[in-house]
Amino acid sequence: MKKIIVMGAGGFIGSHLVKKLKSLGHWVKGIDLKYPEFSESLADEFVIGDLRLLAFCQEHITDSIDEIYQLAADMGGAGYLFTGENDFDVVHNSALINLNVAKCAIDSRVDKIFFSSSACIYPKVNQQDPNNPNCEESSAYPAEPDSEYGWEKLFAERLYTSAKRNYHINIRIARFHNVYGPEGTFDSGKEKVPAALCRKVAMAKNNETIEIWGKGTQTRSFLYIDDCIEGVIQLMDSNYSQPLNIGSEEMISINELANLIIDISNKSLGLSHIEGPIGVQGRTSNNDLVKSRLGWQPKITLREGLEKTYQWIATQVVSTTATV
Repeated sequence: MKKIIVMGAGGFIGSHLVKKLKSLGHWVKGIDLKYPEFSESLADEFVIGDLRLLAFCQEHITDSIDEIYQLAADMGGAGYLFTGENDFDVVHNSALINLNVAKCAIDSRVDKIFFSSSACIYPKVNQQDPNNPNCEESSAYPAEPDSEYGWEKLFAERLYTSAKRNYHINIRIARFHNVYGPEGTFDSGKEKVPAALCRKVAMAKNNETIEIWGKGTQTRSFLYIDDCIEGVIQLMDSNYSQPLNIGSEEMISINELANLIIDISNKSLGLSHIEGPIGVQGRTSNNDLVKSRLGWQPKITLREGLEKTYQWIATQVVSTTATV
């Protein structure tokens, strides 16, 4: 049994990760500014606290800890990251967290650290063609991320890589590509596109339209939460210490995604396009390296994952409406 800290354990991916680590028999401490929103944490201990404070990190990152999973970040969907309105907070908050965590892990000689990076680190110049984006790991440099969020993630990758080089910290880095699923935020202003569209469809009545930001021709791929967690565990159990994509290669346009969710809902709805932040024109995971190094690839198709996600969000929407 390992003693593990999950940072960001009150968030979507972090709360699911805690469940998985507990099922594997480990002792887990969760740390976050908040508890999970939709279910109780299964962590053995859950601490509400601010990882931006060095003293707080020093209190909890001790030499008794075997592994750290660092998922804490100031982040959200396109409406939060691509308007420019939150850039300073996104960079400042996440950078402080990673600076503190890396320093304390070095001082306490923690055995292994996992860092959750993002597909947002990839150069936007390589993602202007919706049909042929390039998100191969080796394409990260020359650097030109699409947002300040992406720049901070790239900085943090270099921070942890420097910790490995100078202090022999054992690191694992995953570049996540649009993870979705049940128990993810869907109406907080930080929701990502699958959750936002599921909410819009669930709330719409037959023959209404739902709004899509931009033309809807921009492409993405989306990874179901269970596949994401399995990829993280396989990466941590491996000997590979360079950044790896953990995502799906099932690319789809936003219009197609919306119509797929509409089909799952059995409703008759149209699409209306409005101005809004959209990020890059095209993005999908390149899984060549993660397949060759880990033998990992997603098992759950986009439709299967969306069926589970839509059902969960639709239930939440009905429940919320009934209590108003």
